[in-house]
Amino acid sequence: MESFNNMGSLGAADEMSVAASYELRAQLTNANRLAFAFNAPIRWGVTSVGAFRFGDDLYNEQMVSLGFGNKFGIASLGIKANYIQYQADGFGTYGAISIDFGGLAQLTDQLSIGAYITNLNQAKLNTDYSAENISTRLTAGITFTPNKSLLITTEIDKDIAYEAIWRTGMEYSFKEKFLIRTGFNLNPQSGFFGLGVKRKKIRADYAIQFNSLLGASHQAAVSYWVDQQKKK
Repeated sequence: MESFNNMGSLGAADEMSVAASYELRAQLTNANRLAFAFNAPIRWGVTSVGAFRFGDDLYNEQMVSLGFGNKFGIASLGIKANYIQYQADGFGTYGAISIDFGGLAQLTDQLSIGAYITNLNQAKLNTDYSAENISTRLTAGITFTPNKSLLITTEIDKDIAYEAIWRTGMEYSFKEKFLIRTGFNLNPQSGFFGLGVKRKKIRADYAIQFNSLLGASHQAAVSYWVDQQKKK
């Protein structure tokens, strides 16, 4: 879902779509995640609305987002405004507004590069006790598609307060309907495996992550393209 990854890819979307995903962490049941996104092409570009929730009644994070993207030649740019709310039992509820920005360039039919930054304005959460920094992250990646069935991608993700994370993955499609994915990241070390099915206007995806500290986590997502009419 573009709303929660590189907003730069939003400008390349040419159909209205809606998507929802849920992540279940087997060993941390209070750390489950739920996300929803709606993308709609308009005359001047593509708009996006998203919502996200993490946690339980004792502690949770919620976010609503509004984004806009557009395509300029081989490049696509996107920007998103988020209202983030943090709630902890006994400590109250606090919120902040952050800005994300990203870009994507299709250099050739096989090669594309992208980069984005979350919390570009370095927003802080002003509580009754102190001003807490909200995570600011820089991410840059490359995608290579040697043929229509194979996609290979790699990226570096750097939170300004922590060491960089390197991720790489591969997706293979067959019969134009089924997808198999695998990948890993370093620092921390995790392995991934996923399956996907595409059928006309609907797509369903499942992924599992293996982490030596947190065990396995499962994620499922469903995407639906409302119509097949291309934006003008």
